[in-house]
Amino acid sequence: MKSIKDIENLKGKRVIVRVDFNVPMIDEKIVDDFRIKAAVPTIEFLQKKGAIVILVAHIGEDGQKSLKPVHLRLKKFITNSSFIESSIFSDETKKIINNLKNGDVVLLENIRRELGEKTNSPSFARGLSRFGDIYVNDAFSVSHRVHASIVGITKYLPSYAGLQLLDEVSQLSKAFNPKHPFLFILGGAKFETKIPLIKKYLRDADNVFIGGAIANDFFKAKGYEVGTSLVGGSNLQIKSFFKSKNLILPVDILAVKGSTSRNIKPDEVGSDESILDIGKDSVSLLENLIDKAQFILWNGPLGKYEAGFGSATEKVLKIISKSKASTIVGGGDTVSLITKLKLGDKIGFVSTGGGATLDFLAKGTLPGIKALK
Repeated sequence: MKSIKDIENLKGKRVIVRVDFNVPMIDEKIVDDFRIKAAVPTIEFLQKKGAIVILVAHIGEDGQKSLKPVHLRLKKFITNSSFIESSIFSDETKKIINNLKNGDVVLLENIRRELGEKTNSPSFARGLSRFGDIYVNDAFSVSHRVHASIVGITKYLPSYAGLQLLDEVSQLSKAFNPKHPFLFILGGAKFETKIPLIKKYLRDADNVFIGGAIANDFFKAKGYEVGTSLVGGSNLQIKSFFKSKNLILPVDILAVKGSTSRNIKPDEVGSDESILDIGKDSVSLLENLIDKAQFILWNGPLGKYEAGFGSATEKVLKIISKSKASTIVGGGDTVSLITKLKLGDKIGFVSTGGGATLDFLAKGTLPGIKALK
């Protein structure tokens, strides 16, 4: 990929920058601005070179939300930035962009409000490209999507990778040639999307610890009662994983029924209980594995933290923050906890990606990366 640092003259050039501002929000308030901060170095680099910066982003899946609250937070970091509430191809938007001066930064309204974005419409991508002279992708965390502002637009403009995208690729690529012992921790849900990763790291890592809702699928495949726990995997696929000696499952879990919880073994769950976190002994088991590891890769929380069951995840994050191993942590939910605990500067590398991180680790590339080559 070509870097924005390879562009010889940026002064007066209009640069369309795809960023990921899809930040978690509650009642129009931003819970975690990690992704906004991650885009700042690229924006500032382009500003200092005299470019006119046009930011393209989305928030939410359906395009219903506005990026206006995001812009208010962005202004804390990029003071001379503005926001266009009008639709992208309106006369007002065109007029504002035409009047921008060198060093100005403008954020367009939610790109997913436009019909051609998610379908990667060539006409939409071409129309979007007319706003700029150069395209920069700095949104690693959505680069697994074949969308117009990620893939389609590269066919119409000279295209480059932003600083954040380059850093993600560089750091995550370390997992392809890691130091050993190598510990891989996988949590979260959506078992089917994580099968390629489990296969890959059962082969490449010294230890693979499975937590989160994915562990429930493994317990079910063992014939254990999982009660009302979230499950969704294929038993046949999972049973083949049990042959691997480096597969490690939680030795105890937190089972919950109403307001009552108990720390028990995975085969002691009642039919009316739900598994919502790993237990104390499992945290101790992980602590021993972390202590011996030279390289740690972790994606996804170990419990249902959004429902108040983030205790084990927080404890393990604190343990990892004190580890001497090279560490990469990804997955949007896990990243939010890192921000909450203020551990960002104590963990080797924190990825902005969720699904993009998983796809990149499994395949070594993404559609948005391929489009820049």
